[in-house]
Amino acid sequence: MDSNLLKVFVAVTHQKSISLGAEVLGFTQSNVTLRIKQLEKILGHALFYRVPKGVILTQEGEKLYPLALEIVRKVEEATLKMQNISHQALLRIGTSQANATIRLLPFLEQLQNDFPGIEFELFTGNTPDIKEKLLEYKIDIAFIPGNPKHKDIMVLNQFDDDLFMVEPKNKKSSNTLLGYRSKSTHLDFFQEYHKQQGNLEFKTMILENYEVMLGCVKAGLGKAFISKKIVKKFGYINDLKLTKLPKNLCDLDTKLVCRKDHKPLILDYLKNLSLD
Repeated sequence: MDSNLLKVFVAVTHQKSISLGAEVLGFTQSNVTLRIKQLEKILGHALFYRVPKGVILTQEGEKLYPLALEIVRKVEEATLKMQNISHQALLRIGTSQANATIRLLPFLEQLQNDFPGIEFELFTGNTPDIKEKLLEYKIDIAFIPGNPKHKDIMVLNQFDDDLFMVEPKNKKSSNTLLGYRSKSTHLDFFQEYHKQQGNLEFKTMILENYEVMLGCVKAGLGKAFISKKIVKKFGYINDLKLTKLPKNLCDLDTKLVCRKDHKPLILDYLKNLSLD
């Protein structure tokens, strides 16, 4: 059986849609439909029910899914290991948006200087999505805030993000918490911090732009929990009030992590890397 057929089956299952599965894979919808039909013919069973909003697995499809997922992962893992058998040829990196803003470019420049033959693939997103990609072997290393809290993940390095609560300097702030993403480790902490302080009436505003976020803080539209490095980067360091929260409450420094069973060949280099 062609493992590529199983890869298509897994993608469609994840997306619950043939068209979305095709988009993820970079195939045409007709190509994906043809491959699903080929797999169903080989196995002698229908794998999906077609429904108005996409597809759902049949009982046979549900039985196949965990087996297919394991095979696809093993094939991808074997391919990567053979590519990197003598040197790190490809490094797939996942990063939170805050880390991308602070240190991703210096990190890439340093690696390119020290390992000019490495190719890079980059993935940015919220922490849960990045962790999921790491656990599914879709990326090799990841920058995530705080403790990864997973038995299969190991911490390679740690970087100080110098996090502060930022408020307007010369005016009263509205009771609004500003965040970059709705699924954000920093925003989750900031919301919980205010609840613990007895503030249960705050609103939340998502902006997805750090410069806009800082401008809104300056204008008194809310407050944020953000790295001092980002405040400096966008030129707001003299316009805002910065308050350091107790370290024991907010251990959210960025960790560079990998899977315990999928360590990059440049492991020792990454452990000793200094970017701050």
